[in-house]
Amino acid sequence: MNILVTGGCGFIGTNFIRLMRKHHPDWSIINLDLLTYAGNRTNLLDLEQAPETAQGGNYIFAQGDIRDPRYVSELLTAHHIQAVVNFAAESHVDRSINDPSPFVTTNVQGTQNLLECSRKFGVQRFVQVSTDEVYGSLGPEGAFTEMTPLAPNSPYSASKAGADLMVRAYVETYGLDAVITRCSNNYGPYQFPEKLIPLMFTKARNQEPLPIYGDGSNVRDWIYVDDHCRGVELALLKGRTGQAYNFGGQAERSNLELVKTLLDQLECPHSLIHFVKDRPGHDQRYAMDFSLAEKELGFTPQMTFEQGLQRTLNWYRDHSHWLEQVQSGAYRSFMDQWYGERQ
Repeated sequence: MNILVTGGCGFIGTNFIRLMRKHHPDWSIINLDLLTYAGNRTNLLDLEQAPETAQGGNYIFAQGDIRDPRYVSELLTAHHIQAVVNFAAESHVDRSINDPSPFVTTNVQGTQNLLECSRKFGVQRFVQVSTDEVYGSLGPEGAFTEMTPLAPNSPYSASKAGADLMVRAYVETYGLDAVITRCSNNYGPYQFPEKLIPLMFTKARNQEPLPIYGDGSNVRDWIYVDDHCRGVELALLKGRTGQAYNFGGQAERSNLELVKTLLDQLECPHSLIHFVKDRPGHDQRYAMDFSLAEKELGFTPQMTFEQGLQRTLNWYRDHSHWLEQVQSGAYRSFMDQWYGERQ
């Protein structure tokens, strides 16, 4: 199969490409990434430099914008693309609150461009990778199902919901063969350090205060990135046209509980925890019912949270040079300003 993976130099895209190279070594993978601040080409540099790639093999990196119809069309036709898996997105809630504009243009308009090009050039399957945040916030009981109404509360989640609805429209209006996946919070190797676990790891390692919004009671379900990528693979291969599938890790934790566990594993004191003013529109709880994916796709998470967290922290310990590389001055300036305003 020839597949176009968008956003493949980001956290989840990187892990997906690596997993597909392992599961399907005969697939040709074109990785389209704009290389914005969270995209890192070196994540997959070993695949680019592999002898088989140098000989015209089955991994190709292409730098470009999913909003560019001409470039996307050229990739689809030149490489005879049969499937598109769209990971490309602006994805950080805090950044979307600071400036929603790029989230609309990339997540909604970019997805629409990918859909239109896929329709025009006969792509056989389109997978839209979305998020549980499109459902909004849960109370203390229950879980999101695929029938839960979309009720996004941040500019980021609203842009992802808009993209999901555009995918639905292309299925219903044009008959495009597309599916949507929605997952809970991912963690694992290569995650950009604006997200909770790598951010807390970095600050704990440096003995800096660990900022936690509000009282830390917000609850998230955590899924190890390889489990999520297996779910996307199953949706690509087995998903019903027009269907959305939820993926979760069966690992609900409050933010405070998670950070305490992380500190314990790093043998750092809980006194590093520093509560800051809550962010606007902060959803209280997410939880995923993935029984449909279990029934139709055969999906179940394989990694426990304890195993996954230890594996993740070990990876960051062993790849400190990677953390240093991706932590640019611009990123640190933004995060310091954001959390400083919430003191």
